[in-house]
Amino acid sequence: MAESRRPGGAKGRWAARALLFAAALSCSMPLLAHEDNSTEGGFFAGLMHPIMGLDHLLAMVSVGIWGAVLGRPLLYLLPVIFPTVMTLGAIVGMGDFPIGFAEVAIGLSVLVLGALIALRVSLPVWAASLIVGAFALFHGYAHGRELPLAADPVAYSSGFVLATGLLHLAGVGLGWAAARARHERLILKSVGLAIAAAGTVFLYRSLFG
Repeated sequence: MAESRRPGGAKGRWAARALLFAAALSCSMPLLAHEDNSTEGGFFAGLMHPIMGLDHLLAMVSVGIWGAVLGRPLLYLLPVIFPTVMTLGAIVGMGDFPIGFAEVAIGLSVLVLGALIALRVSLPVWAASLIVGAFALFHGYAHGRELPLAADPVAYSSGFVLATGLLHLAGVGLGWAAARARHERLILKSVGLAIAAAGTVFLYRSLFG
């Protein structure tokens, strides 16, 4: 894969800095998106919510990075599958269907996605889609539980879905740039391990916090 690409030069250096910054961010901000359940506002609140919750931010960016590592067709499929299934999960969350281990699954999603990136795991389309879809269901469920608290649920959910798509695109862009960097494997391994480490923190806090 890497052998057929030329070194990225300036682009490669930019990719390395951007991805290492993301790695540092994931280690320095062990925040959970659902510690404050007082959701307010409309579109802007929904737009900012995934960005302010590091567990969701890392999961969504990781989906994009892993899609870029896997290449076509998952490069396009995964960023579509996640928000689609997340919407279904939100519908479940808005109903009276308590899932006590949702936060555990969210922490696990960050851990697993980080490991998949670090190890450059390549899976069949159906398997990768199943993993991303399953994690998306729990992310959507968690936000569906918060949605009725929003001042404008429709505007809030629209902003949230848009932010999700933008984070996926950011992940795809970072993964694409890293694949063209001079030290592709080292960069992806470092970022993946940092994301997995953050996921371990999230998982621990959801179990014992």
